[in-house]
Amino acid sequence: MQKAAQYSLLLLFVFSSHFSSVFSQIEVCKTCPIKTIKEGIKQAKPHQKVTVKAGVYKEHMILIDKPITLFTNEKVTIDGEDKDDIIQVLADSVTIDGFKIINVGSSHVTDYSAIRVDRSKHFLIQNIELRNIFFGIMLAKAKHGTIRNVNVYGDAVHQHSSGNAIHLWHSNHILIEHNTLVKSRDGIYLEFSDDCIISNNLSKDNLRYGLHFMFSNRDEYRNNTFENNGAGVAVMFSKEIQMHDNHFQFNWGSASYGLLLKEINDADIVGNTFEQNTIGINVEGTNRINYKNNTFKRNGWAIKVNGACYENVFTQNNFLYNSFDVSYNSKMNNNSFNENFWSGYTGYDLDDNGFGDIPYRPVKLFSYVVNRTPNTIILMRSLFVDIIDFSESVSPAFTPDNLMDERPLMKQVK
Repeated sequence: MQKAAQYSLLLLFVFSSHFSSVFSQIEVCKTCPIKTIKEGIKQAKPHQKVTVKAGVYKEHMILIDKPITLFTNEKVTIDGEDKDDIIQVLADSVTIDGFKIINVGSSHVTDYSAIRVDRSKHFLIQNIELRNIFFGIMLAKAKHGTIRNVNVYGDAVHQHSSGNAIHLWHSNHILIEHNTLVKSRDGIYLEFSDDCIISNNLSKDNLRYGLHFMFSNRDEYRNNTFENNGAGVAVMFSKEIQMHDNHFQFNWGSASYGLLLKEINDADIVGNTFEQNTIGINVEGTNRINYKNNTFKRNGWAIKVNGACYENVFTQNNFLYNSFDVSYNSKMNNNSFNENFWSGYTGYDLDDNGFGDIPYRPVKLFSYVVNRTPNTIILMRSLFVDIIDFSESVSPAFTPDNLMDERPLMKQVK
């Protein structure tokens, strides 16, 4: 009985020692025994927390090859001194929380980044500030991770010498939320990345796109703002996309738009606002898209359809004071416009049922002319344009004769 008790005490001592070593934290500071982040990670055992105290740490190529938490709640700056990647994550179950990271290396042949996550899963990157970056956060074949509360302030001048704020390649089930992404090449870039959720981000003043993704399916984009980017948002070669309650605004330029859709199938675009863009949505080769409860306000073109778009449904959208509501480049139409509000509608509602008694034709002949001869835009608002648009609405010759809203709303959709 006494030996059993002694053995139990020994087991308790061994377990307590192991528990203490695993769950106690390691501290890194200028006056601590461990003075560098690299050494702190090297000393850490799996699942330990490495806490970094205030200061500037001039380090790069910090390798995290075990499941740990790298944490600070003080003012800590990691300065990469313009050399290589700064942090590389090569293990599962890694958390990086609370750092300012500056001075990433730049190269024309290597995509250096502030934080690179390579073939890892179940990671969390949060409460990070990135400045003077090439690429910000880069994921390659990563899964089931979160990027949250990251502020990226780039200084991109030319596309060829700048990188993306958040870049995903072959990475699935990633949550990207509550980030601010300013002045990079692309704010958020995805390629071959499925089942991701991108929500509540601000992506603005980027050289190319606020959001850019290709070959990425079943992704959701909710409550984001894409503002004053070079060419807005580009969505290409993907299917089953959900875009809800986003704001696309102030994306101006001769080749700019709020949203570009190219080769997109079976998607929902619902509750978004497109305000003051050269083109609200530029559409090409998209099929079976549900456009509902969107507001298009004061754009050059609200929707510009460039061909090969079939079985799309536009219903209960607001078209407010756009220069052109809908533009087509052919007479063919296989899409449905029904029960939308058009600020340009001048019909009446004698039976007071909330719908106009005469259909509305949103495609104007003048938009057809401008598509083919852009310089004719100088005739906008002239009496001549009003006359040809009226003539075309009475007897369509160049615009789709079956493209009309049979039940235009008399009041805006709330």
